[in-house]
Amino acid sequence: MPHPEPLPFAAVDLGASSGRVMLGHVSGRGAGTLRLEEVHRFPNRPVRIGSTLHWDILSLHQGVLDGLRAAGATAGRAPASVGIDTWAVDYGLLDASGALLGNPVHYRDTRTEGEAAKVAAVLPPPVLYEATGLQYLPFNTLYQLTAAQGSVALAAADRLLLIPDLATYWLTGEAGTELTNASTTQLIDPRTRDWSFSVARALGIDLALFAPLRGPGDPAGHLLPGVLAETGLTGPVPVTAVGSHDTASAVAAVPASGERFAYIATGTWSLAGLELDSPVLTEESRLANFTNELGVDGTVRYLRNIMGLWLLQECLRAWESEGTPQRLGQLLREAADVPGLRSFVDAGDPAFLAPGDMPRRIAEACRRAGRRVPEGPAEIARCVLDSLALAHRRAIEDAQRLAGRAVDTVHIVGGGAHNELLCRLTADACGLPVVAGPAEAAALGNVLVQARAAGAVHGDLWDLRALLRSTLEPRRYEPTGDRSDWDRTAALIST
Repeated sequence: MPHPEPLPFAAVDLGASSGRVMLGHVSGRGAGTLRLEEVHRFPNRPVRIGSTLHWDILSLHQGVLDGLRAAGATAGRAPASVGIDTWAVDYGLLDASGALLGNPVHYRDTRTEGEAAKVAAVLPPPVLYEATGLQYLPFNTLYQLTAAQGSVALAAADRLLLIPDLATYWLTGEAGTELTNASTTQLIDPRTRDWSFSVARALGIDLALFAPLRGPGDPAGHLLPGVLAETGLTGPVPVTAVGSHDTASAVAAVPASGERFAYIATGTWSLAGLELDSPVLTEESRLANFTNELGVDGTVRYLRNIMGLWLLQECLRAWESEGTPQRLGQLLREAADVPGLRSFVDAGDPAFLAPGDMPRRIAEACRRAGRRVPEGPAEIARCVLDSLALAHRRAIEDAQRLAGRAVDTVHIVGGGAHNELLCRLTADACGLPVVAGPAEAAALGNVLVQARAAGAVHGDLWDLRALLRSTLEPRRYEPTGDRSDWDRTAALIST
């Protein structure tokens, strides 16, 4: 039976620009209850040392400890469980004593430049895709590891932990590799849901560096005595593996009621695609650069990475550094008044991957393509949002065609659910209704998997989504206007 009173669960959700600890109160009794509150938020600022861009992982760990202390104080008791989700692909190396061998390298660092060509000389792209089903991204863990071969740190390493697993290890002292995040490494076979030993062997990657695989809902240890002392919590406090790739948790919290939906998990990235029962490993899928990542309850996240709100975030940072800071709300209102589709770029272009002077790079991309160059913050913001809507449309259309599944609704979850202009433009571009929310989807998916593991709720993924729908009120955007302009512009980008 579900627990009669709501239980508190702490969701640690580390994003590319900030971390947060959320407290979820869950009960499956009666119609069920689900309430989420933020108890601590802290910045995630990359640090450049010499020529290398790193994550400040120790600062993030301190933020997690501060957040768990706040969670206990807010709930008036220790959480029933703790779960951790973060971004994908990056990792930390530990020596035989468990000590960290340097701050993890950021996926936007340039060290993987040229690695794809070296890997392709050993494993041609069609062979690699058939084995792992992962889209080409220059920062995939596989390329990070081939770039690190011969380095002092990798030679000294006894253990490799992906970022959420590293954060969990520091809380519990127990090492594991959570499957949804492992599936982003380009070293997992999505059919067997196990390592692709042939790929690792061909590239000289030692899979013994990875801790044993575990899945969402599996136990991941208990908070260490030192962590309990630091946070003021009374133990034992279990830690539960969740969909530790934040997109896996976010997709689990899509409040869909049937299979005919597409999702866009928005934030620094837009991850747009479908939830499937099995991977799509065709050559056509590879050429369209779709990925097959693993999700909660045996699902496959069939999606394409799009540069996302990173483009706008970097513009805001550039304007602030120039002494002309923009208020986001006002900027979006002004962008809404700019005529649409006058300027646009390919939001999936890897030229936008690195940080730095994004307004200039967007203008240059428009100029090179012979398009109108946007002038001023409002026009640049409108260019970004039109471009994202076009990229969302293309990804969702391609996913339906490649997977042979039609959809009738697009769900936008994550931070972009708050961006009314982006949601409206996506509905118009796709010609489909957009259901926006929840914005804190990753934390909600994290909490729901914990709650089910603790027995606070029962059922499959659809039952968890039913609880979401009963407690949340997402906003719906219907497509408006003539789609012909979107059709013509989409054709220009596709060529």
